[in-house]
Amino acid sequence: MTKQELCQKAVDMLKMAYVPYSRFPVGAALECDDGTVYTGCNIENAGYTPTNCAERTAVFKAVSEGHRKFTRIAVAAATERFTAPCGVCRQVLQEFAPDLEVILVNRDGKTLDLTLRELLPYGFDGSYLEE
Repeated sequence: MTKQELCQKAVDMLKMAYVPYSRFPVGAALECDDGTVYTGCNIENAGYTPTNCAERTAVFKAVSEGHRKFTRIAVAAATERFTAPCGVCRQVLQEFAPDLEVILVNRDGKTLDLTLRELLPYGFDGSYLEE
């Protein structure tokens, strides 16, 4: 899958977001190491705490289907600025793909390519639990 196709899948998920409170839709498209792509959108809740971000929705869908290795994720928001994954999403992504490529997509279709290590330079992982 091309970068453009992956980004378009993330953009397409914006319309699926359930955001009655923030009105801030986010879409994500997560590519597995075998080329399978899982999409996600943010899903809000009136209690706020149960809200789930687009990135975690995509990861949880992939993991629930047996995938554990990811190569890249595209994250789209309908804003001029690039919207990066929140801290919780960064930690969830760290669990499975510390070397993940992260592509941010703004409302104009412009992209910013980063790595998860750039977004989470000192991420917590299972090795800390072995000390």
